[in-house]
Amino acid sequence: MTSACDIRYCTHDAFFSIKEVDIGMAADVGTLQRFPKIVGNDSLVREFALTGRNFSASEASKIGFVSRTFDSRASMMSLALDVAKKIASKSPVAIQSTKINLNYSRDHSVHEGLQNQINWQGFALQTEDLMTAAMASADRSGNTIPKFKDI
Repeated sequence: MTSACDIRYCTHDAFFSIKEVDIGMAADVGTLQRFPKIVGNDSLVREFALTGRNFSASEASKIGFVSRTFDSRASMMSLALDVAKKIASKSPVAIQSTKINLNYSRDHSVHEGLQNQINWQGFALQTEDLMTAAMASADRSGNTIPKFKDI
């Protein structure tokens, strides 16, 4: 399930595993589809998936499975909430378009990704979000907080 997250943080004492093999089944819910693309090491993915071996927060960070590790749950949650608030303050159209294009481009060529981006930008440019964000960015004092409509 963790491989389905957009951003992954953990504490230094966390561990991860692909344990389904230990209960007689192949990993489901997208682990075997996402995890290899996240870490980019087929041999290591096969080791984890075929053995059910735990891997530490340090190893997860080293292979790129998590973005950051923290000394405490409190510091991790504080940063995670700050990041979530920052993302939530952005244009919903921009966030949704970014996520869709990142996911699409992960599974397609650069050319196909660029073509998909053109289609999404055509949609995004027709929303009020672009003007709202541009007006807020023009305020050099940084005091203007853009207010976006829900999607």
